[in-house]
Amino acid sequence: MLYFLGQLGDSLAAFNVFRYITFRTAGAVITALFFVFMFGPGMIALLRLKQGRGQPIREDGPQTHLLTKKGTPTMGGLMILSGAVFSILLWSNLSNGYVWVVLFVTIGFGAIGFYDDYLKVKRMSHKGFGSKQRLLLEAAIGCIAAFAISQLAAGSYGTSLLFPFVKDLAVNLGYFYILFGGFVVVAAGNSVNLTDGLDGLAIVPVMVAAACFGFIAYLVGSVNYADYLLLNNVPGTAELAVVCGALIGAGLGFLWFNAPPAQIFMGDTGSLALGGALGTIAVATKHEIVLAIIGGLFVLETVSVIVQVASFRLTGKRVFRMAPIHHHFEHLGWTESQVVIRFWIISFVLALIGLSSLKLR
Repeated sequence: MLYFLGQLGDSLAAFNVFRYITFRTAGAVITALFFVFMFGPGMIALLRLKQGRGQPIREDGPQTHLLTKKGTPTMGGLMILSGAVFSILLWSNLSNGYVWVVLFVTIGFGAIGFYDDYLKVKRMSHKGFGSKQRLLLEAAIGCIAAFAISQLAAGSYGTSLLFPFVKDLAVNLGYFYILFGGFVVVAAGNSVNLTDGLDGLAIVPVMVAAACFGFIAYLVGSVNYADYLLLNNVPGTAELAVVCGALIGAGLGFLWFNAPPAQIFMGDTGSLALGGALGTIAVATKHEIVLAIIGGLFVLETVSVIVQVASFRLTGKRVFRMAPIHHHFEHLGWTESQVVIRFWIISFVLALIGLSSLKLR
């Protein structure tokens, strides 16, 4: 919204600054951060009052969780989404189609996660929305977003899959790209959802990934930077840097309340929405493969669940003491803080590896 003040720059030079993506990205970070700081305590108090006993804790999980996490309210993703959406609407160029596609997925996945959290709290069970129905809804949203992105990028790469390390290697997937893009969005949403199991574990890697993709969006969306740095230019995607800034700011605000011991959990409301947003930004910037590297921690968590389930069904034996893998390390004797901080370190290292794949000059 404030972007349009920049259009007055010719007559009012003071408003020129609102044209700059870097300025608006910084503004989005600060706005989302203070929004969550201001309204977060009230939201936590309201959710605690409405939920009573808080999020149900898995009885087959680490026994320490039954003592330390019982009674903690969930749906903290509402704090993140409200702060991020408000900031995005305030600072983004609302005539940019990519912004609306990311908002569509973020709010859509957030609504699915909210309903899932609602059912868990209502039934006092860790089982919420039916997995098949949930995945079908997510797939529908993801495919619609992928189709919209293919239309927005029709003048450049449209339905093409680009590869890291090599600038001109592109494979046109045709209509299959809609399914591929939808898969990336759904996989990203559910991977972050699986990672969200310990205080602060998911939100920091999400912010790291958002920072990386804000940087990527800014570069590939600029003709000059993309050409100089040997990157594929995807016009219009630079505006997604502002969206990433809003996600970072809202995430920082949430971490203040989610730091151990957490006052509130993100819940599926936040994890699905944030993962879906990252997946959509990766599809828009044509860096889906890079997302698998930068978000490698989310991939690791997901693979651990797949391996655990497949092994148990085929052999009756478990590979890990518990999946997702962060619980495995808890069973090995790592404290919650050790698991969280060490996984943060892994996410930072993977982010550096992912950025190095851009083949910058």
